[in-house]
Amino acid sequence: MTADHSDTLPIHAEIGVIGGTGFYQMDGLTEVSRVHLDTPFGTPSSAITIGTLQDRRVAFISRHDEGHRILPLELPALANIYAFKSISVQQVMTVPAVGSLREEMAPRHTVIPDQLIDRTRGRRSTFFGEGAIAHVGCADPFDETLSEALAAGADASDITTHQGGTLVVMDAPTFSTRAESRLYRSWDASIIGMTALPEAKFAREAELCYASLCFVTDYDVWYETEADVRSELILSNLHANAEHAKTTVGQRAIASLDRTLPGCECRSALAGALITPKELVPVATRRQLNLLTERYWGPA
Repeated sequence: MTADHSDTLPIHAEIGVIGGTGFYQMDGLTEVSRVHLDTPFGTPSSAITIGTLQDRRVAFISRHDEGHRILPLELPALANIYAFKSISVQQVMTVPAVGSLREEMAPRHTVIPDQLIDRTRGRRSTFFGEGAIAHVGCADPFDETLSEALAAGADASDITTHQGGTLVVMDAPTFSTRAESRLYRSWDASIIGMTALPEAKFAREAELCYASLCFVTDYDVWYETEADVRSELILSNLHANAEHAKTTVGQRAIASLDRTLPGCECRSALAGALITPKELVPVATRRQLNLLTERYWGPA
């Protein structure tokens, strides 16, 4: 791993933030540096901005890069999560834009989901492979403590907030058909987006706590009394949502996080999950996975 780092500020952070559509920079940071990292899984979505916020070291990645240039199915999610892990991030907050599948979850509301349904196809979904197999539990993909901090932050920012709900993750960039939207509603799903998977699975394999603050931009296409979802409708809500996101994450949620990490399952997700005996794993694969597996297998 290499870094383009021109000053003497430390390249580490406690908390990682991934900004979604409309959230391209983190306001309020001091002692700021921008770091360009290479990982064994490619280059992250953007340069990583590292700074101090609420007396915590925070790292920020723009998921789609500045100018919104990366499609959801092109996202280097492996590299993003690996890069956070490499600079000591332990908790990851993400701020995606989503469509609503429930009338009560209106545009400009926030939703803190607690479940996921994967409707993507062809996206790599694990760090493992090439001679190493791990089966990591992901029954509850979002960290409860981190989700509660995001919900409290949104409430304190006077944003209508819905805590709990299922997020459907679909392929991109085309929006849902009306039949698909109705199908997801029949599954009791709450919101729909394009980016939380496989990102949440990578975070679990990297033993990072992960939670999402989802901002509703539209009603998808099931709600026939509203205009069908389209880019201009979404963009009209994104600007307001982005400002709310910066306040909620930057001024509220991060400040409320306990410095003592809870002993949650996220922190030991690979314990008992590494199936392949380490002596059978190819050396190149051991080295590629060393950041994740050294705790269990020893150094590669």
